[in-house]
Amino acid sequence: MFETRLAQAASLVEAVLHDILSEAARAGETARPPRLLGAMRHGVLAGGKRLRPFLVAETAHLFGVPQPRAVRAGAALELIHCYSLVHDDLPAMDDDDLRRGQPTVHRAYDEATAILAGDALLTLAFEVMAGDAVHPDPRVRAELLLLLARASGLGGMAGGQMLDLEAEGRFAGGAPLALAETEIRQLQAMKTGALIRFACLAGAVLGGASPEERSALEAYGATIGLAFQIADDLIDHEGDAASAGKATGKDAERGKGTLVSLYGPAWARAELDRLVAAAGRHLAPFGPKAAILGEAAHFIAFRQV
Repeated sequence: MFETRLAQAASLVEAVLHDILSEAARAGETARPPRLLGAMRHGVLAGGKRLRPFLVAETAHLFGVPQPRAVRAGAALELIHCYSLVHDDLPAMDDDDLRRGQPTVHRAYDEATAILAGDALLTLAFEVMAGDAVHPDPRVRAELLLLLARASGLGGMAGGQMLDLEAEGRFAGGAPLALAETEIRQLQAMKTGALIRFACLAGAVLGGASPEERSALEAYGATIGLAFQIADDLIDHEGDAASAGKATGKDAERGKGTLVSLYGPAWARAELDRLVAAAGRHLAPFGPKAAILGEAAHFIAFRQV
């Protein structure tokens, strides 16, 4: 059931992303430069599980939100996620040649085009989220925009990426930092967890959830966000590029501090078990309606790619 719902959500959001990134100029646009649009499409329409839009759709489903609204909000979030991947792959950041088994945007095009593609995806995301199709109430849309900005920026994903680069000793010829567990958890909660938390909270905002329901879903999002990063670090530690669709072993090569490198794979798997159980407890107030979200927590923690 979970895999079917995940595939259905991916198909729906894929259709919306194709429409958003079509060649035809929209209202307020003079033109869509073909090279820039091509790079944006390369960075967005190259496949992927579309996990973050799925989480928006499933949490919104708890409150009976019309599916097209949740899918549209999820598509906006996916544009943010894809922009971050385009920029993360750049030589100045993670310097990757592969993403989802295909050349990264700066390899398929060039660095300047990749930077602009990421910039355009970021700003397009806010345009999409601000549209009436996400919700008819402008107050709801304004709250979603505020939360998305916080999750994406200084105190969220971008700030977490900076902490990650600093920990690698990337500035002023520094050496990698030996981070404590609390520092690693904070970094990962910002870099990876912030957008996943937002995905779960967005469904609650769309559905007019109570403060208690919002708190439960935000806690669920924080828990599975950490599980996602630990699983990702395990894949980097033990996987191979062919199965992962991207380079692996780079964390150890750079001396990057992760919970896997700090405590080892056996501890990490036990921690994933704990996090899946915790996610289930956060979903308890929603009863059987949240069964798919419980399965999602298990999928996130124990996926292989």
